[in-house]
Amino acid sequence: MTRKQKRLAVIAGGMSFIIAAVLLVMFAFGQSVAYFYMPADLEKTAVGPGTRIRLGGLVEEGSVVRGEGSTVKFSVTDGTATVPVTYVGILPDLFREGQGVVTEGKFEAGSNVFSADSVLAKHDENYMPKEVADRLKKDGVWQEEKTQ
Repeated sequence: MTRKQKRLAVIAGGMSFIIAAVLLVMFAFGQSVAYFYMPADLEKTAVGPGTRIRLGGLVEEGSVVRGEGSTVKFSVTDGTATVPVTYVGILPDLFREGQGVVTEGKFEAGSNVFSADSVLAKHDENYMPKEVADRLKKDGVWQEEKTQ
């Protein structure tokens, strides 16, 4: 092998290594993506059972029902539509009715019940997840309090 051929072989090997690394990273990111939906979006878009999504909105007033152990059932609404949610685990301390929430999980097969494996609630009186706040403001359901 000449010097030029060795150099080309090293460059080709390096390029193939970089391409393989980029493909692996893209595959890993593709597996962990969870798309964000509001309840009204789910009426327009078909999301198959087992598809991982994030569901955001407000916890509907009067919908929180505590079951056996740490099972909690509640509904997420955006003022237009409502989605029933089940969650097994400990809810955040600031989780309550009428407050913003983002859940992550999947729809149960054969039903319209969303099975959440994580629940995020607002962490102080001035915060709501940006996607949820923007969408609720756009729909006219939620308005920011004016500070004086």
